[in-house]
Amino acid sequence: MNEKLKIDIVSDVVCPWCTIGYKRLEKAISELGIKDKVEIEWHPFQLNPNMPVEGQNVKEHITEKYGATLEQQKGSEKNMIDVGEELGFKFDYFDDMKMVNTFEAHILLDYAKKFGKQTELKMRLTTAFFSERKDVSDRMILKQALLDVGLNAEEALANLDNEKVRQQIAEEETHWKNLGINSVPTIVFNMKSAVTGAQPVDVFKKVLTDLISA
Repeated sequence: MNEKLKIDIVSDVVCPWCTIGYKRLEKAISELGIKDKVEIEWHPFQLNPNMPVEGQNVKEHITEKYGATLEQQKGSEKNMIDVGEELGFKFDYFDDMKMVNTFEAHILLDYAKKFGKQTELKMRLTTAFFSERKDVSDRMILKQALLDVGLNAEEALANLDNEKVRQQIAEEETHWKNLGINSVPTIVFNMKSAVTGAQPVDVFKKVLTDLISA
């Protein structure tokens, strides 16, 4: 196969399983030695599109949205912390942690695509939220993330107040939902097959091996 394998990842910045799913995919790609044979593109999905500007306490939000008890949430958090450690990623859950609106983060991820910095910015934002207790809906935090990955922060942030750009990102999110994607991460290979959820490394390795050798 001469052309690169296109991998489209539909996910949210504040989705822990999206982070785990990507880190496992990354590990599979690395272990197979095929980094130069794949091309990754990220697409917007908001877990909480109606999240207000002030955000909402994570524990309250999960109880409200999924009906999970505090005990269940603690168990789930511990599991994610353990899995994250195995993959070299730090999940730092704390009592005042807030679920925030991620629409503007998605606008910036689209901007980063033009410069080949999408994955780098995605992981910078995810790390800021889960590992550094930062609010990724705050424009100062977003500005710093852009600077951290070497992007023109002023140019990028101008997109946040551009109605045409905002509409474009909203339409892209709708497009993926219309294709039937209602849970993330959803990882699409060559627009032909898809894997949903944070699958084990071996599952990703099998999918990748089959597609690369096809």
